[in-house]
Amino acid sequence: MNPDFITLGKDEGPAFWFFNCLTFVKATSKQTGGAFGLIEQLAPVGVESPFHVHRKEEESFFILEGELEFLSEEQRFVKGPGSFVFLPKDIPHGFRVVGDSQARFLILVTPGGFEEFVMELGEPAPEMRIPEPSQPDMGKLMPLATKYGLEILGPLPEV
Repeated sequence: MNPDFITLGKDEGPAFWFFNCLTFVKATSKQTGGAFGLIEQLAPVGVESPFHVHRKEEESFFILEGELEFLSEEQRFVKGPGSFVFLPKDIPHGFRVVGDSQARFLILVTPGGFEEFVMELGEPAPEMRIPEPSQPDMGKLMPLATKYGLEILGPLPEV
């Protein structure tokens, strides 16, 4: 299967409200011949992912705006605009938005597939804004995580 030609600008692509972020799907595994999936997130200060493990893909972050604190095994570090972070599969990790302003960042998953989880768990964004904070629907989250090879370990551990 040949990959599709894709061209999208800022705030373009299918948009979802996912874990209290405005999330744009920039490229899917289907569009890239399985090579990768790419999403862009706009997230307010305080938003965090669950502590989790990817069993199928590596996860890379490129921070465009704001600051993210990452936790991977016993490591904690904060990175800002222009920073790149690679998180290998099978390693427990998570992140939270810290600092004084919202964050905008790209998440590249290789191979692709995780973006399908985002689209299935997320809610199509009725407006192009960060959603009001809410708790994830655990009854929906856990079976979808299993379907997509994610292990949800719980909230991010505290320092």
